[in-house]
Amino acid sequence: MDHVISGFASFKKQVFPQHQELFSELAQGQRPEVLFITCSDSRIDPNMVTQSNPGDLFIIRNAGNIVPPHGGPAGGVTASIEYAVAVLNVAHIVICGHTHCSAMHGAISPEVLKELPHVRDWLDLSRAAVEVVRHTHEGPLDASHLRAITEQNVLAQLMHLRTHPLVAARVATKRLFLHGWMYEIESGELLAFDEQAQRFGPLAEVYARVMGRESAAGAE
Repeated sequence: MDHVISGFASFKKQVFPQHQELFSELAQGQRPEVLFITCSDSRIDPNMVTQSNPGDLFIIRNAGNIVPPHGGPAGGVTASIEYAVAVLNVAHIVICGHTHCSAMHGAISPEVLKELPHVRDWLDLSRAAVEVVRHTHEGPLDASHLRAITEQNVLAQLMHLRTHPLVAARVATKRLFLHGWMYEIESGELLAFDEQAQRFGPLAEVYARVMGRESAAGAE
């Protein structure tokens, strides 16, 4: 805890004065372009990974970067999505999973969570990802399937996201764009899901291909 307290002292004395104009602007309100949904894992720092400033990202964090489908009990994730889309008018939503995700370990083996009933119930929202991998891989699931399940979980949560009426309406009218990402802790690599290729690839390469396809389509 000491390093957290001393870190704040350093921020207030050295960092804040350098960005005082930005914080003065942010005191008047926020206009983030991106809603960034990622895991609560302490090894993930969305602002560091994207080198973004305060005010750039509206961030939702929870175990397993999960988005409950619309229609269930109202909760913090659902309310935050609604606010980001309806009030902040974000143009992009990113769901970002990561390697070595403990939540996905729990999703693979829910029986180990008998003493954590709330965690077990929450991770049941990742069951579709587990079942996809179970039906596309031979043998029982174990730690060797963690990467595949983590990637499938990103795609499953994007499907959940599309069940939210405001999200669906804005995606349909091209006022909102959805993105599935994977962060590799060990390499610092950020991967994005390519809808056409149906696979995750390096972020810059995927978006270069996407922009190329859009340019070609616009020229037709």
